[in-house]
Amino acid sequence: MTTAPAGSTTSIAPEYGDRVIAVEAAGSEPIPDAERHGSPLQLLWTWASPNIEFATVYIGVIAVLFFGLDFWTATAAILLGTAIGAVTQGVLSLDGPRFGVPQMVIGRFSFGFLGNILPSAANGLLAGVGWFAVNSVSAAFALNTLTGLRPLPSLLLVVVAEILIGFIGHNFVHTFEKYAFPALAVVFLLAGVWTFKDADLGGGGSGGGVGGFLLAFSAAWGYAAGWNPYATDYSRYLPRTANRAKTVLWPAVGLFVSVSIVAVIGAASATIIAPKDATPTAAFTGHLPGWLGDLVLLAIMLGGISANALNVYSGAISIASFGLKLPTWLSRSALVVVSGIVGTAAAWASLDDAGAAYEAFLLVIAYWVAPWLGVVLVERWLQGRTATDEELSARLADRSFTNWPGLSSLLTGVAVSVPLFSNQEDYVGYVPKHWPSFGDITPVVGFAVSALLYAVLRPIGARGTARPAPAGPHPADDPRSGPTQQRA
Repeated sequence: MTTAPAGSTTSIAPEYGDRVIAVEAAGSEPIPDAERHGSPLQLLWTWASPNIEFATVYIGVIAVLFFGLDFWTATAAILLGTAIGAVTQGVLSLDGPRFGVPQMVIGRFSFGFLGNILPSAANGLLAGVGWFAVNSVSAAFALNTLTGLRPLPSLLLVVVAEILIGFIGHNFVHTFEKYAFPALAVVFLLAGVWTFKDADLGGGGSGGGVGGFLLAFSAAWGYAAGWNPYATDYSRYLPRTANRAKTVLWPAVGLFVSVSIVAVIGAASATIIAPKDATPTAAFTGHLPGWLGDLVLLAIMLGGISANALNVYSGAISIASFGLKLPTWLSRSALVVVSGIVGTAAAWASLDDAGAAYEAFLLVIAYWVAPWLGVVLVERWLQGRTATDEELSARLADRSFTNWPGLSSLLTGVAVSVPLFSNQEDYVGYVPKHWPSFGDITPVVGFAVSALLYAVLRPIGARGTARPAPAGPHPADDPRSGPTQQRA
């Protein structure tokens, strides 16, 4: 390993490059130009494969069974919520080639260096623990249904595979998603054909009305936009010259098409009567012919692993994005293992009541992601009018940079929207308590409040001392390494 001064223009041979079977050494620091590789097309399957799984099916199921919608109304809510989350996924992905850093590091623009620790911690907890638990449970139930192996051993087998993929890192994650994609797509499309053949598309629903529609919309938006805090984690290795239109298009298409199709299949399956005591996965596959049911169970396992490879990887990257001086041994790969162990414990705890836990979790995701997204999108819109890329790159590594309006706007959005509009089993806000027809518009209100407040306050809040970085590779921001290090 050699050390090059910040701003050096020396040509440095890549150490990681496009190698697949190699443990990624990078954490939250900018990716040097010599390490950049790939094309925007890879973002299509990277964002499609993780959503061709049972957690996505269950978005449609809860829209019909829990929120009381008929099939067609549920479909409309799913398509609308998913479309909004997919568009923002594409837009945010643009900053990967531009700055070469994870999405949570990009958050320093909006929240300041230290202020960004709070949303990074929230994402690390929800990605590496919350989502990891949700998808591990669905994969474990599939293995349990397929083999008869008890739920806990099934869970342990699944999480070992998930942690291993995240441990190896970026290139292996992309490659795994690429080869999982065709298998998952074929199996779920076959299951969809059988499901629609048996479904009662004119039935379902129990009078969910506008409230049920808003609940389903929020769940679908929360699910799709729940990937937004990971966006540049998987585009940051792309060359700076990557086509901008394709960098927006492919992640948006991969996310929208996969979530929409699979969730709508789930809504159709909810109109088919299932055995009373069936597990969620058994209920979904019960009407299928035996051979296809077994293939779907295998696909549910593969899809859960595909999703959690991203969740545990991005959870670790979010923690690395704190910018703290961590011990040398606590690298990105080690953080993957720690995050996976905690997520496994959470999955174990939720095995007995997975359906209710998932419904609540989907809405909680939207409660925090929507205000975060409001601030981040406004910041991105204003940046082009106030700073050059060189100034912005320097700001990312400036530990003195503060932006109190960002964190204030995020917290205000949460503080206003949740108490007033939350509609959870354990907590019902003031508005839905008195006017149930409102359903749950917490994410919409949180987004609007945070975005508008930040647009007003941002011009007076940002403070820092950094100056534009010299031409050349971005300065590294690895809190464990001190001076900029680039590999030879």
